[in-house]
Order: sequence, then C-alpha cells, then structure tokens
Amino acid sequence: MNMPKQQQQPPGSEKELTPQADHGESSYRGSGRLQDKATVITGADSGIGRAVALAFAREGADVLISYLNEHDDARETARLVEEAGRKAVLVPGDLADPAHCRAIIDKAVQEFGRIDVLVNNAAFQMSHESIEDIPDDEWDYTFKVNISAMFHTCKAAVKHMKPGSSIINTTSINSDKPVPTLLAYATTKGAIANFTAGLAQLLAEKGIRANSVAPGPIWTPLIPSTMPPDQVESFGSQVPMKRAGQPKEVAPAFVMLASDEASYISGARIAVTGGTPIL
Repeated sequence: MNMPKQQQQPPGSEKELTPQADHGESSYRGSGRLQDKATVITGADSGIGRAVALAFAREGADVLISYLNEHDDARETARLVEEAGRKAVLVPGDLADPAHCRAIIDKAVQEFGRIDVLVNNAAFQMSHESIEDIPDDEWDYTFKVNISAMFHTCKAAVKHMKPGSSIINTTSINSDKPVPTLLAYATTKGAIANFTAGLAQLLAEKGIRANSVAPGPIWTPLIPSTMPPDQVESFGSQVPMKRAGQPKEVAPAFVMLASDEASYISGARIAVTGGTPIL
C-alpha cells in the first residue's frame, strides 16, 4: 500500500500523519505481564514509543514519558497511560544533553523509587543524497541523540536497577542493511546493536538484561518529517510484506523483553521487519 505524499517539519506530529498510525489504542489487551513495574521510555510521545507506553501501561506498568518538545503528542500518550489506570510522568528535553539524560533517570527514581525497565527509543534522522550534503553539526547531533544518550541513561539507571530488570534499546534494520541516504542514522543504529550486545555481557552478573529491537519500516511521524515526499509514498514497499508496519506491531516485542518471561534472553536483537531477515 502506498502512503500519500506528505511532508512535515521535524520532529513531526501524530495529528498531521495521513493515514493515522495505529498504536494499539483499540486492540491491545494486557494480561498483567508488567504489573507494577517502573518504566522509562525515551521518545514516548509518538510512534513506536507511544505504542510501547500504551502496551506497558495496559500490562500494569507505570511510565515515565521522555520526549523532546512535542507536548500535544506527549500529553496524548500520558492520557492513554492514565486511562489504563497507571501513573504517567512527562519529562520534556533534549537527549543530546548528557545532564538531561541523567535528569530523566533522577526523575524516574524520585517518582517511582526505582527503575525496572529502561527503553531507549528516541532517535533523530535526516535524509541526504551525498556525504557532502551532511552538515557536520547534524552528524554530531545524530550521534548525541541516538547513541551517546543511550550510554548516559544506561550509566545513570543501572545503579537503580535490581536483578531481573531490563534495558531495551531500539536499533533498526539499518544496523544490518544500511540505507545510504540515512548514513548518520544507519551508522548510529549499528553502534546501538553493538552497544547492546556488549552491555548485556557487562550487566549479566548484576542480573540485568539488555536487548535490542530492530524495526523495519514503521509508520510514524519521523518518516514524513525526515524523508522526501516520494520516499514517503513508497515507504515500506521494499520489504517482503510490501507494506509499512504499524507501531502496535512492534510493541509486543518490547513487552516480551521487559517481562519476567524473558529471564534468559539477553544480548538478543529482535527483528520486526516485515519479512526482511537480519544477520
């Protein structure tokens, strides 16, 4: 299915997305798999982050919603969490600032008393046809948001996590099959895959698990706000299923990895790619 040609200003908005994305609002049913877990999700205002926040809340978790400045989208995510009967904490700010990464963790501990699950999902990307077109500061910013922030949040959170806790990082099919026009983004996603694999080994003796989820083309505001309209129109057609996935189709992988049922899963990279294999 082709998407309508469209363009948004970064970081994008859910309400301007055509068609609207499905985060599981009317379909996700929880069963207590994350009951009373204290969770932190970066980039939780929209897209995959919103779907994960909704699923976590319906599974019984409280959620800190970290986001940049998309206040309307973030408030809607908070509404969905609270509608599920769970606590929602909104924390805006730029993850490119290491001090803000630490402040997110401090706020979670202040509100919840601990951290059981940390989901590093926020990401920045822009599309460029040649390496010469990539501004130096944009390259650096992409790394600060996508991979350095992950280091800072994990480093701050680990001391507040007990055995059985879980870290889940969003990588991408780009970690295995990099799209050349997303050079900076794809490079950070490869770094996230390696960071997570190494982190899992470092944290094993503490009883803390670390895994990553590698989505393929998922329909979120990031797409029309960072890609040219013709690429938006054909978005998702390149995978075997010939369509973009919906955020609700990614969230169950995060739920599984966050749950106690995944007690022997660490260092894994879960593909949610519409049929495209990753190595």
